[in-house]
Amino acid sequence: MSKNILGRFRPQVGQWFEDVFAAPTPVQEQAWDKISQGAHALVVAPTGSGKTLAAFLWALNSLVEKEGQTALPVGPAVRGGAQGVKVLYISPLKALGVDVENNLRAPLNGIARTAERLGLDVPDITVGVRSGDTPSAERARQIRKPPDILITTPESAYLMLTSKAAGILASVDTVIIDEIHALAGTKRGVHLALTLERLAAVAGEFQRIGLSATVRPLSAVSNFLGGDRPVDIVAPPALKRWQLDVHVPVEDMSDLPTPEQGSTIGEMTVDDPLGITGTFDGARLQASDSALPTAKSIWPFIEEDLYSEIMEHRSTLVFVNSRRTAERLTSRLNELYAQEHDPESLSPATRRDPAQLMKQVDVAGTAPAVIARAHHGSVSKDERLLTETMLKEGSLRAVVATSSLELGIDMGAVELVVQVESPPSVASGLQRVGRAGHSVGAVSQGSFYPKHRADLVQSTLTVSRMREGLIEEMHSPRNPLDVLAQQTVAAVAAAEVAPVTVRGVQPGAEGFGEADSVGGLDADTWYSMVRRAWPYRDLAREVFDSVIDLVSGVYPSADFSELKPRVVYDRITGMLSPRPGAQRVAVTNGGTIPDRGMFGVFLSAGGENTGPRRVGELDEEMVYESRVGDIFTLGATSWRIEEITRDQVIVTPAPGHTGRLPFWNGDQAGRPYELGQALGAYRREVHQDPSVVQDADENAARNIAAYLQEQYEATGIIPDEKTLVLERFKDELGDWRVVLHSPFGRGVNAAWALAVGQRVAELTGMDPQAVAGDDGIVLRLPEGEKEPDGSLFVFDADEITDIVTEQVGGSALFASRFRECAARALLLPRRNPGKRAPLWQQRQRAEQLLDVARKYPSFPIILETVRECLQDVYDLPALTETMRELGHRRIRIAEVTTEQPSPFASTLLFNYTGAFMYEGDSPLAEKRAAALALDPALLSKLLGTVELRELLDPEIIAQVHAQLQRTAEDRRARTTEEVADLLRLLGPIPVEEMAEHTNVPLSAIESLGARVMRVRIGGREHFAQPLDAPLLRDALGVPVPPGVPAQQATITDALQQLVSRWARTRGPFVLRDLQDAFGLSASTAHTALQSIDTIVEGRYRQGIEEAEYCAAEVLRTIRSRSLAAARAATEPVSAATFGRFLPDWQQVAPVGKRPVLRGADGVFSVIEQLAGVRLPASAWESLILPARVGDYSPTMLDELTANGEVLIVGAGKAGANDPWIMLLPADYAAQLAPQLEPEELGLSMLQSATLEVLQRGGSFLFGDILSQVPGTADELREALWSLVEMGLVSPDSFAPIRTHVATAGSRSGATAHRAKRRPTRSRLRMGRTSFAQSQGLGGASAAPDVAGRWAASVSGHGVDATSRSVAHGEAWLDRYGVLTRGSVVAEDVLGGFALAYKVLSGFEESGKAMRGYVIEGLGAAQFSTPAVIDRLRGLADTPDVTGWPSGARSMVDVDCFVLAATDPANPYGAALPWPERDGSGGGNGPTRSAGALVVLMDGLCVAHLTRGGKMLTTFLDALPEGIDHTEVLATLISALTELIAAGRLSPLVVEKANGAAIFETPLANTLRSVGAGITPRGIRVSGKAAAPRTSRRIEDNRSDPWQKPLEPRRGRTVSEALDELGDHGDLSFDDEPPFDPPNGAPGGFRPRGYRR
Repeated sequence: MSKNILGRFRPQVGQWFEDVFAAPTPVQEQAWDKISQGAHALVVAPTGSGKTLAAFLWALNSLVEKEGQTALPVGPAVRGGAQGVKVLYISPLKALGVDVENNLRAPLNGIARTAERLGLDVPDITVGVRSGDTPSAERARQIRKPPDILITTPESAYLMLTSKAAGILASVDTVIIDEIHALAGTKRGVHLALTLERLAAVAGEFQRIGLSATVRPLSAVSNFLGGDRPVDIVAPPALKRWQLDVHVPVEDMSDLPTPEQGSTIGEMTVDDPLGITGTFDGARLQASDSALPTAKSIWPFIEEDLYSEIMEHRSTLVFVNSRRTAERLTSRLNELYAQEHDPESLSPATRRDPAQLMKQVDVAGTAPAVIARAHHGSVSKDERLLTETMLKEGSLRAVVATSSLELGIDMGAVELVVQVESPPSVASGLQRVGRAGHSVGAVSQGSFYPKHRADLVQSTLTVSRMREGLIEEMHSPRNPLDVLAQQTVAAVAAAEVAPVTVRGVQPGAEGFGEADSVGGLDADTWYSMVRRAWPYRDLAREVFDSVIDLVSGVYPSADFSELKPRVVYDRITGMLSPRPGAQRVAVTNGGTIPDRGMFGVFLSAGGENTGPRRVGELDEEMVYESRVGDIFTLGATSWRIEEITRDQVIVTPAPGHTGRLPFWNGDQAGRPYELGQALGAYRREVHQDPSVVQDADENAARNIAAYLQEQYEATGIIPDEKTLVLERFKDELGDWRVVLHSPFGRGVNAAWALAVGQRVAELTGMDPQAVAGDDGIVLRLPEGEKEPDGSLFVFDADEITDIVTEQVGGSALFASRFRECAARALLLPRRNPGKRAPLWQQRQRAEQLLDVARKYPSFPIILETVRECLQDVYDLPALTETMRELGHRRIRIAEVTTEQPSPFASTLLFNYTGAFMYEGDSPLAEKRAAALALDPALLSKLLGTVELRELLDPEIIAQVHAQLQRTAEDRRARTTEEVADLLRLLGPIPVEEMAEHTNVPLSAIESLGARVMRVRIGGREHFAQPLDAPLLRDALGVPVPPGVPAQQATITDALQQLVSRWARTRGPFVLRDLQDAFGLSASTAHTALQSIDTIVEGRYRQGIEEAEYCAAEVLRTIRSRSLAAARAATEPVSAATFGRFLPDWQQVAPVGKRPVLRGADGVFSVIEQLAGVRLPASAWESLILPARVGDYSPTMLDELTANGEVLIVGAGKAGANDPWIMLLPADYAAQLAPQLEPEELGLSMLQSATLEVLQRGGSFLFGDILSQVPGTADELREALWSLVEMGLVSPDSFAPIRTHVATAGSRSGATAHRAKRRPTRSRLRMGRTSFAQSQGLGGASAAPDVAGRWAASVSGHGVDATSRSVAHGEAWLDRYGVLTRGSVVAEDVLGGFALAYKVLSGFEESGKAMRGYVIEGLGAAQFSTPAVIDRLRGLADTPDVTGWPSGARSMVDVDCFVLAATDPANPYGAALPWPERDGSGGGNGPTRSAGALVVLMDGLCVAHLTRGGKMLTTFLDALPEGIDHTEVLATLISALTELIAAGRLSPLVVEKANGAAIFETPLANTLRSVGAGITPRGIRVSGKAAAPRTSRRIEDNRSDPWQKPLEPRRGRTVSEALDELGDHGDLSFDDEPPFDPPNGAPGGFRPRGYRR
């Protein structure tokens, strides 16, 4: 028959074929038989059987004699002259198109030569390629001079039909669709089906030829190809020969040199916790050398085997399942080659391995690309082309690819295909291995390398099914509405350019594309065209109408007014016509491939590069984690990042450098249900008879048997398709982990997990965090009365669909798919066509649309998203079948409780952890985080509403109002189309006010005809859009004007819809404005406003006293713009200004001046401001309170604590006898008190007993407690004080703490600060009665520091997180005035700054605070209030850069503060960083530790002293120029002297300065010259100036009765002298005569041998 067939061809074509090939293959014969008769044909044959030529040769045959042909034309005359494309070849991959163009070269040249030989005309057949990569000049050339054969992709065909290029397609008579199986089951295919129907309308009917490899069922693909036309299927029985092997390179996969890891999530999990190690020692491969994950890994062994296989063959294709693995493996293979052949070329490690960022980032190899290159979708076209060419020419040994090379690209003579991991499906396995021996009759050789044992089982099964050709069934999506919406807009826009015909009825040849035929598209015609496409064969008319409503902006609610209609639907004539911009939107947002947020990678222009050349693309998250200067690997080349723009990464080559490996987040297809069932059965058979395993080496067979045996031993049963196993065990928290082993694949398991999650949440109120994989479902359940059992997983087969449908709406899957569907339906068009919209922005816009759409369950895109989730992502029919089988007991669930997870479960759990990678790292952290979650409703209630009129800028209110009302110059309507938009967005507009919104004259507005109507509302004539007629009728009783179509059903919320839209399009308004707009009564207007929850009542504008209203989203815009304007107006102040402001804000008096506050009230106001701050007990009464309260005395604090106004809470240990103490006002102590868990603190028996007594309530005397606990008085005293330090017990007054601190005596380091010693006598007890004596009360009494009553401390338990956070936020703002990250971190509260930020953002929204850049250099996360900012401004630095920042002329004008380093009034080390210190900087830097002091002058930190003054750090070099350092030190010494004299500090001995011994520094002499003394240990500062120099302070203070006099004092009492001797044992060797001993040195006692 072959001769007969070739006889049908023209002589030059038939002769050429005979010359080159022995005979046609069966496929070619049968295909030509059908095709030559003009029938539509689907040609099905395995790879390498010549089917591409079968399709093309007949098309070439019809083209050879087009010019000057002698034969009479058969069939209808060609329209549009000879100009135009005759054969349209559509390929799913751009690369495939280029490949086909190359492969057409041989036949075209051959036919030309044969024609010459036969003396016939030499045909001039032109071929063009048009895809996304085609330059615009080339596209323009194709339109001017169309090629005969055009090779394109589905998307490009759609774009051509929607643009001017549609003209060159009018002559198409043959369409060939290659690799049709890759399209038929996806939305991309549905999109193509509609494109073909549109092409049929332009070009008339054409012959359709589909080429497909293996598919099942064939009818599904043939129906898809033909629509409602008959298609002949050509599928001769082809015996393809396969040689398939599964290799396992180690004897025992579970006992690798490092433990195994199992993951079927692919490369999204962390594979390499230890980072990459490796040193190269010669050519020997160490396991640690691998560039691939080595910890717990089989990779090094796979690499070694793989490398040797590649070296044994001439050309190898390696397939992997993710782009990242492709990059890693490529780099590793090159490295192994270099190690063996060219060790010199290996670059040294140029930098350390990058930190393991959130996603683990590997270092790629260090070798130049030698034998392998990577090929995947994220490598640019040029790079891919280079890779393909190199492999074909034989200059490259191997290509490592993802599915990008799976489809019929001819990669030349590939000898071997290697698949690492099991292929995603049997069909893709056949496609991939079919790349080897890609020629007629060749053997395809494939090697499989599984990654872990679960993967091994699936690989062997896949291989056995590949041999039998058992591929999965294919399903085409049915009626996808998002694709229909997009194609509708495109078809209507294109109908303006080219008229549309139906069923090949052709308009006159002359009329083609001329203006008189422009009439848009008839809706009925379009409906019948759509129904001819197979996926839409049963599309209901009402569903079609809802899509037309969507694109024409008729969606039944004013809420959707933001959605711009793209077409106009005239319901009377039934015509659809495009609105301006419709074509642009359809073209720039066309196609169905979702935007996953990729950044393009381009070479930077310059040098020999004339323009940016595309290198590839990177995932958005990868780019966010990269910095300029980073080096990464892409396509086996290293690149250095030079610049990151908003949608591009600009790079330069970085050859020989170690690079990071990029990562991409992709959806991996789950295992199909049929394969899952087969896998279950296979497990059972192999377990019963291990010899079933075919095509696997010895290691593989042994590993499978061992794996299944281990599982059998662990659970007593192997999970298969008839017996599912429920395995439960306890996790580290004591909760149940439940694993259901179900092999049915992710499509079934994920939907099932949704239903189970909902059931568990109902039963326990807890989210079980169900995660599904291909092999089962994992849940976490709290421990309950009974063990979780199989009943959790059993549902009624009839209900399961409804349950999943109900639950899917709230899932993350739904939100992401909704975004993709909305984008496909052109609802989220790119704002700027050339630029990508960042993914977060798309998500945000989709979320806003979803919020509105959720209220309308019939919204087409919601319906489509539910359909996509339930039909395309989940496999609901399979799940329903599983439930039915469970009900009939054909499938059973076996339950087993294990001690630790079984082998199958470990693999699943590995994925479980992976699923939470971004969500707090571990379930433990999730539990903790839940405690810190804020309740937004409660937060807003607690914050209340501040009168916003103070914060809102009147100019901004006016500006926003003008923009929303479209009265602003740049927003006014300029054309009649824009007027139609105006009426859609704003609703009815009074005719006399139209001039404010538009320049279009009224007569032109009338010309819109049926798209605008006039109505009278409230006695005034209005323009409105006809769609509002039913709203106005039902809301206001306005009759529908004659001739305007309106829905008959009553709209129940018509008034709410009208008012809501009206409010959304203006600034704040009062009730009267609404009444006037619609002619409503006050009560109706008020009721309508109250019923709309998005309208907020408040006071927004100054000068308006009645209640105002504003739409929430408008208010948010005004708020954010007002805040932005306020921020822009606030110039930041310097750190020194804040240093001056903070002590002033906290009312701390400078040294030598008296504080303003007085009395117990003053003390209480200080405690309020410092509520929640922990300070050393010794500091409260020496440095904190006396510096803030002018007449402070301890009785004031005792009064406040004794009467319960102030509570004392311990917070740790500052010194041996010095606890950290918080003083809290009783009213809100619980909110600020730390939350403690006594059981976590590890209490002793005595401490627990004591706490138990006190927790009964009330307060107890020491004696009362002693009588109820085991232990002596001393033991109890110690236990009591340690409980105070833990914050569990508090005294009822400050007196015991004072005594406790004072009893520290002279022990060095016992207290952080000097505490005055007070007499600690016991009462004198006479014991007058015998009874008293017999009770023993006269003798032993309690120690003085446990006198008074004791009680359990106030606890933060039971206070919800929100009110606690709000209390902290208010306290911080009150304490610091300007709240920065550093201040919050320094206080070390639960939740840290992250939680604080949430609350403070709430403060900002409610107007309690504003965020801005207040203090220089501290970032933008600073919160304050306008009043504080004004006060800060008042303290701002002078412009003069020399001298003191405040402009003080002399030291007399400079305020000097000596503060405890821990005092909140000291900003350094918290809000502000410490200044640069003087000297070489040896030793530790300054810290905010207990006992340390800081000295501030004019807001600058000049010195820091550690406890007791031992170490002095000065910051003099950091001071501005023009300040005399000696004067600064003199002021410093005099300030310290003054405080020591006042008894607030102990005398100090400075032993070290700036990290060196004091006597080795020039500071020693300077300090002595300004009044410090000297001792053998160091420089001494005591209560009297030693040098004759008189201090300014002494002169100033003589008249101040508050300060102790500083004149030299002769004589004092013995007790004073002894008291001071006890405190300081230092002797002073001053130059001064000894008869004048310094205050605080042992007075009157001369050292022995001392001579005058």
